[in-house]
Amino acid sequence: MTNTNGKMVKKFFETSHQNIVIDDPRKELLITIANKIASSCNNGFVNINFICTHNSRRSQLGQVWSFFAANYFNLQINAFSGGTEVTAFHRNTVKTLTQVGFKFDVEEFSHTNPRYKISFSDDKPCLSGFSKLYNNIENKIPYFVVTTCNNADENCPFIPEAIDRFHLPYVDPKHSDGTVNEDESYLKTNKVIAAEMYFLFNEVKKLL
Repeated sequence: MTNTNGKMVKKFFETSHQNIVIDDPRKELLITIANKIASSCNNGFVNINFICTHNSRRSQLGQVWSFFAANYFNLQINAFSGGTEVTAFHRNTVKTLTQVGFKFDVEEFSHTNPRYKISFSDDKPCLSGFSKLYNNIENKIPYFVVTTCNNADENCPFIPEAIDRFHLPYVDPKHSDGTVNEDESYLKTNKVIAAEMYFLFNEVKKLL
């Protein structure tokens, strides 16, 4: 992968932060999450687990942008994701992240749920991406739970491994699958999540 990819991701991350307007109630929620995370950072690495029903779109975007944000702000934060069901890292989620500079290499082939090695720079760590249950062994415990869709918040069971739990829902781009608005819809959700992860991790950085 060339350095251009890393520059693309960085530019998208910063531009999303500059252009997406986050309303005051949402900022208050993000600041609350940041305070909780920052209070745990002195104990070493902090783990965040983004949970959505199918672990295919919004929770994956949350994990990927948190992974990037942790590197961008030089924070000791691990990003994970999971679902209450296993499906696949949706191809449109892969597509929208690839279009802004992330590189996806198939790490483990599967017709139903391939495992990807996700990177944005040759000299930075890679992220392993695939659909899995929220309590998969790869999601290091204990962790902060961030639910990204209404169904996950309502249906997600009590998680004893959770340090704390927050509900941060996003519009599901799934409704646009197979339509002419597909790319635009996924890009919009991609931008919003990138912008909010910038805001969240920047707040954590300021608190440390």
